[in-house]
Amino acid sequence: MSKFSSYNFARQKALIRVDFNVPLDKKTFTITDDTRMRAAIPTIKKILNDGGLVILMSHLGRPKEGPEEKSSLKHLVPHLSELLGGTTVLFANDCIGEQAYLTAGMLRAGEVLLLENLRFYKEEEKGDEAFAQKLSKLGDVYVNDAFGTAHRAHASTAVIAKFFPAEKRMFGLLMEGEVSSAEKVLHNSAKPFTAIIGGAKVSDKILIIENLLERATDIIIGGGMAYTFMKAQGGKIGNSLCEEDRLQTATDLLVKAEAKGVCIHLPSDSVIADKFDAAANTSTAPSNNIPDGWLGLDIGANACEQFSNVIKRSKTILWNGPMGVFEMEKFQHGTKVVATAVAEATQGGAFSLVGGGDSVAAVNQFGFTDKVSYVSTGGGAMLEYFEGKVLPGIAAVKD
Repeated sequence: MSKFSSYNFARQKALIRVDFNVPLDKKTFTITDDTRMRAAIPTIKKILNDGGLVILMSHLGRPKEGPEEKSSLKHLVPHLSELLGGTTVLFANDCIGEQAYLTAGMLRAGEVLLLENLRFYKEEEKGDEAFAQKLSKLGDVYVNDAFGTAHRAHASTAVIAKFFPAEKRMFGLLMEGEVSSAEKVLHNSAKPFTAIIGGAKVSDKILIIENLLERATDIIIGGGMAYTFMKAQGGKIGNSLCEEDRLQTATDLLVKAEAKGVCIHLPSDSVIADKFDAAANTSTAPSNNIPDGWLGLDIGANACEQFSNVIKRSKTILWNGPMGVFEMEKFQHGTKVVATAVAEATQGGAFSLVGGGDSVAAVNQFGFTDKVSYVSTGGGAMLEYFEGKVLPGIAAVKD
Protein backbone atom coordinates (compact mmCIF):
# COMPACT_ATOMS: atom_id res chain seq x y z
CA MET A 1 0.00 0.00 0.00
CA SER A 2 1.25 3.50 -0.77
CA LYS A 3 2.49 5.91 1.90
CA PHE A 4 -0.50 8.18 1.32
CA SER A 5 -3.12 5.43 1.38
CA SER A 6 -1.77 3.93 4.61
CA TYR A 7 -1.43 7.26 6.42
CA ASN A 8 -4.17 8.17 8.92
CA PHE A 9 -4.96 11.87 8.60
CA ALA A 10 -7.32 12.00 11.62
CA ARG A 11 -7.07 15.42 13.31
CA GLN A 12 -4.15 16.31 11.02
CA LYS A 13 -4.02 19.47 8.94
CA ALA A 14 -3.01 18.31 5.46
CA LEU A 15 -1.46 21.09 3.40
CA ILE A 16 -1.98 19.96 -0.20
CA ARG A 17 -0.32 21.50 -3.25
CA VAL A 18 -2.91 20.99 -5.99
CA ASP A 19 -2.90 22.16 -9.61
CA PHE A 20 -6.09 24.21 -9.90
CA ASN A 21 -4.72 26.24 -12.80
CA VAL A 22 -8.01 25.88 -14.71
CA PRO A 23 -9.27 28.03 -17.59
CA LEU A 24 -11.85 30.67 -16.64
CA ASP A 25 -14.31 32.58 -18.82
CA LYS A 26 -12.86 36.10 -19.18
CA LYS A 27 -16.15 37.85 -18.41
CA THR A 28 -17.94 35.68 -15.87
CA PHE A 29 -14.88 33.95 -14.32
CA THR A 30 -16.71 30.62 -14.52
CA ILE A 31 -14.61 27.47 -15.02
CA THR A 32 -14.59 26.23 -18.62
CA ASP A 33 -12.70 22.96 -17.96
CA ASP A 34 -12.53 21.45 -14.47
CA THR A 35 -10.36 18.40 -15.37
CA ARG A 36 -7.52 19.41 -13.03
CA MET A 37 -9.88 20.02 -10.15
CA ARG A 38 -11.63 16.68 -10.58
CA ALA A 39 -8.25 14.93 -10.66
CA ALA A 40 -7.50 16.10 -7.10
CA ILE A 41 -10.84 15.07 -5.56
CA PRO A 42 -9.87 11.47 -4.56
CA THR A 43 -6.89 12.77 -2.55
CA ILE A 44 -9.01 15.39 -0.78
CA LYS A 45 -11.79 12.89 -0.02
CA LYS A 46 -9.40 10.33 1.50
CA ILE A 47 -8.13 12.94 3.98
CA LEU A 48 -11.64 14.15 4.83
CA ASN A 49 -12.86 10.57 5.29
CA ASP A 50 -10.01 9.96 7.75
CA GLY A 51 -11.27 12.91 9.82
CA GLY A 52 -8.48 15.19 8.63
CA LEU A 53 -8.54 18.90 7.76
CA VAL A 54 -7.68 20.00 4.24
CA ILE A 55 -5.81 23.18 3.28
CA LEU A 56 -5.37 23.63 -0.47
CA MET A 57 -2.79 25.82 -2.20
CA SER A 58 -2.44 26.41 -5.92
CA HIS A 59 -1.54 28.93 -8.58
CA LEU A 60 -3.88 30.23 -11.27
CA GLY A 61 -2.84 32.04 -14.42
CA ARG A 62 0.27 34.18 -14.74
CA PRO A 63 -0.21 37.24 -12.52
CA LYS A 64 2.75 39.58 -12.93
CA GLU A 65 2.08 42.42 -10.52
CA GLY A 66 0.51 40.82 -7.47
CA PRO A 67 -3.23 40.28 -6.84
CA GLU A 68 -5.67 40.56 -9.76
CA GLU A 69 -9.34 39.66 -10.06
CA LYS A 70 -9.00 37.33 -13.05
CA SER A 71 -6.44 35.14 -11.25
CA SER A 72 -8.19 34.85 -7.89
CA LEU A 73 -8.91 31.35 -6.68
CA LYS A 74 -12.08 32.60 -5.00
CA HIS A 75 -13.84 31.95 -8.33
CA LEU A 76 -13.29 28.22 -7.78
CA VAL A 77 -14.93 27.91 -4.35
CA PRO A 78 -18.57 27.15 -5.37
CA HIS A 79 -17.56 24.49 -7.92
CA LEU A 80 -15.04 22.90 -5.56
CA SER A 81 -17.74 22.57 -2.90
CA GLU A 82 -20.00 20.98 -5.52
CA LEU A 83 -17.30 18.50 -6.60
CA LEU A 84 -16.89 17.52 -2.94
CA GLY A 85 -20.58 16.78 -2.54
CA GLY A 86 -21.49 19.99 -0.74
CA THR A 87 -18.52 20.04 1.66
CA THR A 88 -17.92 23.45 3.26
CA VAL A 89 -15.06 25.22 1.45
CA LEU A 90 -13.65 28.27 3.22
CA PHE A 91 -11.51 30.82 1.42
CA ALA A 92 -8.55 32.85 2.70
CA ASN A 93 -7.82 36.01 0.72
CA ASP A 94 -4.10 35.40 1.19
CA CYS A 95 -1.88 32.31 1.21
CA ILE A 96 0.25 33.50 4.12
CA GLY A 97 -0.47 36.24 6.65
CA GLU A 98 -2.88 36.62 9.52
CA GLN A 99 -6.18 35.68 7.84
CA ALA A 100 -4.73 32.49 6.39
CA TYR A 101 -3.32 31.42 9.78
CA LEU A 102 -6.49 32.35 11.69
CA THR A 103 -8.79 30.52 9.27
CA ALA A 104 -6.52 27.48 9.25
CA GLY A 105 -6.51 27.55 13.07
CA MET A 106 -10.33 27.54 13.23
CA LEU A 107 -10.74 24.80 10.62
CA ARG A 108 -12.72 21.78 11.80
CA ALA A 109 -12.49 18.15 10.70
CA GLY A 110 -14.35 17.62 7.44
CA GLU A 111 -13.82 21.21 6.26
CA VAL A 112 -11.66 22.51 3.41
CA LEU A 113 -9.74 25.76 3.22
CA LEU A 114 -8.64 27.13 -0.16
CA LEU A 115 -5.82 29.68 -0.02
CA GLU A 116 -5.47 32.58 -2.43
CA ASN A 117 -3.20 32.32 -5.49
CA LEU A 118 0.40 31.49 -4.55
CA ARG A 119 1.72 33.46 -7.52
CA PHE A 120 0.38 36.72 -6.11
CA TYR A 121 3.78 36.55 -4.37
CA LYS A 122 6.88 36.67 -6.59
CA GLU A 123 8.61 34.56 -3.94
CA GLU A 124 6.62 31.49 -5.09
CA GLU A 125 8.25 31.22 -8.52
CA LYS A 126 11.62 32.26 -7.13
CA GLY A 127 11.59 29.27 -4.79
CA ASP A 128 12.05 31.58 -1.81
CA GLU A 129 12.84 29.60 1.35
CA ALA A 130 11.34 32.08 3.81
CA PHE A 131 8.07 32.12 1.85
CA ALA A 132 8.03 28.30 1.76
CA GLN A 133 8.55 28.20 5.52
CA LYS A 134 5.59 30.57 6.08
CA LEU A 135 3.40 28.28 3.97
CA SER A 136 4.59 25.20 5.85
CA LYS A 137 3.30 26.57 9.17
CA LEU A 138 -0.27 26.12 7.92
CA GLY A 139 -0.16 22.31 7.98
CA ASP A 140 0.99 19.26 9.93
CA VAL A 141 1.48 17.12 6.81
CA TYR A 142 2.58 18.14 3.31
CA VAL A 143 0.97 16.42 0.33
CA ASN A 144 2.11 17.21 -3.22
CA ASP A 145 -0.62 16.31 -5.68
CA ALA A 146 0.32 18.77 -8.45
CA PHE A 147 2.13 16.80 -11.15
CA GLY A 148 1.52 19.63 -13.62
CA THR A 149 3.97 21.83 -11.67
CA ALA A 150 6.41 19.09 -10.60
CA HIS A 151 9.02 20.36 -13.09
CA ARG A 152 9.10 23.80 -11.44
CA ALA A 153 11.47 24.49 -8.55
CA HIS A 154 8.91 26.72 -6.84
CA ALA A 155 8.46 27.38 -3.12
CA SER A 156 5.27 25.31 -2.81
CA THR A 157 6.49 22.36 -4.89
CA ALA A 158 10.20 21.90 -4.30
CA VAL A 159 11.27 23.94 -1.26
CA ILE A 160 8.44 23.50 1.25
CA ALA A 161 8.99 19.73 1.71
CA LYS A 162 12.18 20.30 3.71
CA PHE A 163 10.11 21.84 6.54
CA PHE A 164 8.29 18.54 7.12
CA PRO A 165 9.85 15.33 8.49
CA ALA A 166 10.13 12.47 5.96
CA GLU A 167 7.10 10.64 7.38
CA LYS A 168 4.95 13.76 7.01
CA ARG A 169 5.65 14.58 3.37
CA MET A 170 4.18 12.49 0.59
CA PHE A 171 2.55 12.37 -2.84
CA GLY A 172 -1.24 12.43 -3.16
CA LEU A 173 -3.13 9.83 -5.19
CA LEU A 174 -2.91 11.81 -8.44
CA MET A 175 0.84 12.33 -8.12
CA GLU A 176 1.35 8.68 -7.17
CA GLY A 177 -0.58 7.61 -10.27
CA GLU A 178 1.40 9.95 -12.51
CA VAL A 179 4.78 8.89 -11.15
CA SER A 180 4.06 5.14 -11.14
CA SER A 181 2.60 5.27 -14.69
CA ALA A 182 5.57 7.25 -16.01
CA GLU A 183 8.07 4.96 -14.27
CA LYS A 184 6.29 1.89 -15.63
CA VAL A 185 6.72 3.20 -19.18
CA LEU A 186 10.25 4.49 -18.72
CA HIS A 187 11.78 1.73 -16.60
CA ASN A 188 9.52 -1.35 -16.70
CA SER A 189 8.04 -1.32 -20.18
CA ALA A 190 6.96 -4.58 -21.81
CA LYS A 191 8.15 -4.91 -25.40
CA PRO A 192 7.28 -4.03 -28.12
CA PHE A 193 7.27 -0.47 -26.74
CA THR A 194 5.92 2.13 -29.18
CA ALA A 195 6.27 5.87 -28.62
CA ILE A 196 3.94 8.04 -30.70
CA ILE A 197 5.41 11.53 -30.97
CA GLY A 198 3.49 14.26 -32.77
CA GLY A 199 3.17 18.02 -32.73
CA ALA A 200 4.59 20.87 -34.73
CA LYS A 201 8.28 21.10 -33.91
CA VAL A 202 11.22 18.72 -33.80
CA SER A 203 12.98 21.18 -31.48
CA ASP A 204 10.29 20.62 -28.81
CA LYS A 205 10.74 16.85 -28.91
CA ILE A 206 14.47 16.24 -29.55
CA LEU A 207 15.31 15.32 -25.96
CA ILE A 208 12.33 13.02 -25.51
CA ILE A 209 13.10 11.18 -28.78
CA GLU A 210 16.78 10.81 -27.81
CA ASN A 211 15.86 9.41 -24.38
CA LEU A 212 13.31 7.03 -25.90
CA LEU A 213 15.91 5.66 -28.34
CA GLU A 214 17.34 3.87 -25.27
CA ARG A 215 13.99 2.23 -24.44
CA ALA A 216 11.48 2.06 -27.30
CA THR A 217 11.37 -0.55 -30.05
CA ASP A 218 9.31 1.70 -32.36
CA ILE A 219 8.88 5.47 -32.61
CA ILE A 220 6.03 6.86 -34.70
CA ILE A 221 6.49 10.47 -35.80
CA GLY A 222 3.50 12.48 -36.97
CA GLY A 223 2.26 16.05 -37.04
CA GLY A 224 4.11 19.01 -38.50
CA MET A 225 7.45 17.76 -37.21
CA ALA A 226 7.35 14.80 -39.66
CA TYR A 227 8.04 17.14 -42.59
CA THR A 228 11.37 18.26 -41.17
CA PHE A 229 12.38 14.57 -41.22
CA MET A 230 11.04 14.21 -44.77
CA LYS A 231 13.04 17.17 -46.03
CA ALA A 232 16.14 15.95 -44.19
CA GLN A 233 15.90 12.77 -46.27
CA GLY A 234 15.71 14.79 -49.49
CA GLY A 235 11.92 14.83 -49.84
CA LYS A 236 9.79 17.59 -51.37
CA ILE A 237 7.39 18.97 -48.77
CA GLY A 238 5.81 21.96 -50.53
CA ASN A 239 4.77 24.61 -48.01
CA SER A 240 4.61 22.16 -45.09
CA LEU A 241 5.97 23.15 -41.72
CA CYS A 242 9.75 22.71 -41.59
CA GLU A 243 12.47 23.75 -39.17
CA GLU A 244 15.35 24.40 -41.54
CA ASP A 245 17.80 24.70 -38.65
CA ARG A 246 16.84 21.21 -37.44
CA LEU A 247 17.43 19.23 -40.64
CA GLN A 248 20.77 17.93 -39.38
CA THR A 249 19.19 17.10 -36.00
CA ALA A 250 16.53 15.02 -37.76
CA THR A 251 19.19 13.20 -39.80
CA ASP A 252 21.24 12.51 -36.65
CA LEU A 253 18.18 11.07 -34.86
CA LEU A 254 17.49 8.71 -37.77
CA VAL A 255 21.11 7.54 -37.78
CA LYS A 256 21.09 6.98 -34.00
CA ALA A 257 17.83 5.06 -34.21
CA GLU A 258 19.21 2.75 -36.90
CA ALA A 259 22.36 2.13 -34.84
CA LYS A 260 20.26 1.16 -31.82
CA GLY A 261 17.84 -1.01 -33.79
CA VAL A 262 14.89 1.31 -33.11
CA CYS A 263 12.40 1.52 -35.98
CA ILE A 264 11.34 5.10 -36.78
CA HIS A 265 8.01 5.25 -38.62
CA LEU A 266 7.32 8.36 -40.71
CA PRO A 267 3.95 8.87 -42.47
CA SER A 268 4.12 7.47 -46.01
CA ASP A 269 1.36 9.79 -47.22
CA SER A 270 -0.39 12.97 -46.11
CA VAL A 271 -3.67 14.81 -46.39
CA ILE A 272 -2.59 18.09 -47.96
CA ALA A 273 -4.28 21.49 -48.25
CA ASP A 274 -3.77 24.58 -50.39
CA LYS A 275 -3.84 26.78 -47.28
CA PHE A 276 -3.93 26.50 -43.50
CA ASP A 277 -7.67 26.85 -43.20
CA ALA A 278 -10.66 24.72 -42.18
CA ALA A 279 -12.26 25.53 -45.56
CA ALA A 280 -9.13 24.77 -47.63
CA ASN A 281 -9.13 22.56 -50.72
CA THR A 282 -7.65 19.18 -49.87
CA SER A 283 -5.94 16.31 -51.63
CA THR A 284 -3.48 13.52 -50.79
CA ALA A 285 0.15 13.03 -51.69
CA PRO A 286 3.20 11.01 -50.68
CA SER A 287 4.68 12.81 -47.64
CA ASN A 288 8.01 13.16 -49.45
CA ASN A 289 6.49 14.54 -52.66
CA ILE A 290 4.08 17.33 -51.77
CA PRO A 291 3.46 19.84 -54.62
CA ASP A 292 4.58 23.47 -54.27
CA GLY A 293 1.91 25.66 -52.71
CA TRP A 294 0.42 22.75 -50.72
CA LEU A 295 1.09 21.72 -47.13
CA GLY A 296 0.61 18.54 -45.12
CA LEU A 297 -1.98 18.91 -42.35
CA ASP A 298 -2.72 15.27 -41.45
CA ILE A 299 -1.45 11.76 -42.08
CA GLY A 300 -2.95 9.96 -45.07
CA ALA A 301 -4.84 6.65 -45.39
CA ASN A 302 -1.70 4.50 -45.90
CA ALA A 303 0.02 6.10 -42.92
CA CYS A 304 -3.10 5.52 -40.81
CA GLU A 305 -2.97 1.81 -41.63
CA GLN A 306 0.81 1.67 -41.20
CA PHE A 307 0.73 3.35 -37.76
CA SER A 308 -2.31 1.37 -36.59
CA ASN A 309 -0.58 -1.94 -37.30
CA VAL A 310 2.49 -0.91 -35.28
CA ILE A 311 0.37 0.32 -32.36
CA LYS A 312 -1.88 -2.75 -32.21
CA ARG A 313 1.03 -5.15 -31.78
CA SER A 314 2.56 -3.06 -28.96
CA LYS A 315 2.64 -4.00 -25.28
CA THR A 316 3.59 -0.51 -24.03
CA ILE A 317 2.47 2.75 -25.65
CA LEU A 318 3.43 6.35 -24.92
CA TRP A 319 1.52 8.99 -26.87
CA ASN A 320 2.56 12.63 -26.91
CA GLY A 321 1.28 14.91 -29.67
CA PRO A 322 -1.38 14.74 -32.44
CA MET A 323 -0.92 13.48 -35.99
CA GLY A 324 -2.33 16.59 -37.63
CA VAL A 325 -4.33 19.75 -37.09
CA PHE A 326 -7.07 17.80 -35.32
CA GLU A 327 -8.84 20.98 -34.18
CA MET A 328 -10.09 21.27 -37.77
CA GLU A 329 -12.51 18.49 -38.73
CA LYS A 330 -10.94 17.94 -42.16
CA PHE A 331 -7.58 17.13 -40.54
CA GLN A 332 -8.53 15.10 -37.48
CA HIS A 333 -8.90 11.65 -39.05
CA GLY A 334 -5.27 10.59 -38.48
CA THR A 335 -5.30 11.53 -34.80
CA LYS A 336 -8.64 9.74 -34.35
CA VAL A 337 -7.29 6.57 -36.03
CA VAL A 338 -4.26 6.60 -33.72
CA ALA A 339 -6.51 7.11 -30.67
CA THR A 340 -8.66 4.16 -31.79
CA ALA A 341 -5.60 1.94 -32.27
CA VAL A 342 -4.23 2.89 -28.82
CA ALA A 343 -7.61 2.04 -27.26
CA GLU A 344 -7.74 -1.32 -29.08
CA ALA A 345 -4.20 -2.21 -28.04
CA THR A 346 -5.05 -1.30 -24.43
CA GLN A 347 -8.11 -3.52 -24.56
CA GLY A 348 -5.80 -6.29 -25.74
CA GLY A 349 -3.58 -5.94 -22.68
CA ALA A 350 -1.12 -3.16 -23.57
CA PHE A 351 -0.27 -0.40 -21.08
CA SER A 352 -0.92 3.02 -22.62
CA LEU A 353 0.06 6.42 -21.25
CA VAL A 354 -1.26 9.56 -22.98
CA GLY A 355 0.23 12.93 -22.07
CA GLY A 356 0.73 16.43 -23.41
CA GLY A 357 -2.06 18.96 -23.78
CA ASP A 358 -3.03 18.21 -27.39
CA SER A 359 -2.99 14.42 -27.01
CA VAL A 360 -5.11 14.65 -23.87
CA ALA A 361 -7.50 17.04 -25.64
CA ALA A 362 -7.75 14.54 -28.52
CA VAL A 363 -8.58 11.49 -26.36
CA ASN A 364 -11.14 13.60 -24.48
CA GLN A 365 -12.67 14.92 -27.70
CA PHE A 366 -12.94 11.47 -29.28
CA GLY A 367 -14.26 9.82 -26.11
CA PHE A 368 -11.29 7.53 -25.42
CA THR A 369 -10.34 8.81 -21.95
CA ASP A 370 -11.58 5.63 -20.23
CA LYS A 371 -10.17 3.35 -22.91
CA VAL A 372 -6.47 4.01 -22.30
CA SER A 373 -4.50 3.00 -19.20
CA TYR A 374 -3.56 6.47 -17.97
CA VAL A 375 -4.10 10.08 -19.07
CA SER A 376 -1.48 12.41 -17.62
CA THR A 377 -2.48 15.81 -16.25
CA GLY A 378 0.99 17.32 -16.64
CA GLY A 379 2.05 18.34 -20.15
CA GLY A 380 5.39 20.05 -19.51
CA ALA A 381 6.15 17.92 -16.46
CA MET A 382 5.55 14.68 -18.32
CA LEU A 383 7.66 15.84 -21.25
CA GLU A 384 10.59 16.69 -18.96
CA TYR A 385 10.22 13.40 -17.11
CA PHE A 386 10.51 11.47 -20.37
CA GLU A 387 13.46 13.62 -21.39
CA GLY A 388 15.20 12.02 -18.41
CA LYS A 389 15.24 15.13 -16.23
CA VAL A 390 14.89 15.06 -12.45
CA LEU A 391 11.67 16.89 -11.54
CA PRO A 392 12.20 19.13 -8.48
CA GLY A 393 8.67 18.51 -7.12
CA ILE A 394 9.24 14.74 -7.16
CA ALA A 395 12.81 14.83 -5.83
CA ALA A 396 11.80 17.06 -2.88
CA VAL A 397 9.28 14.54 -1.57
CA LYS A 398 11.39 11.46 -2.33
CA ASP A 399 14.59 12.78 -0.69
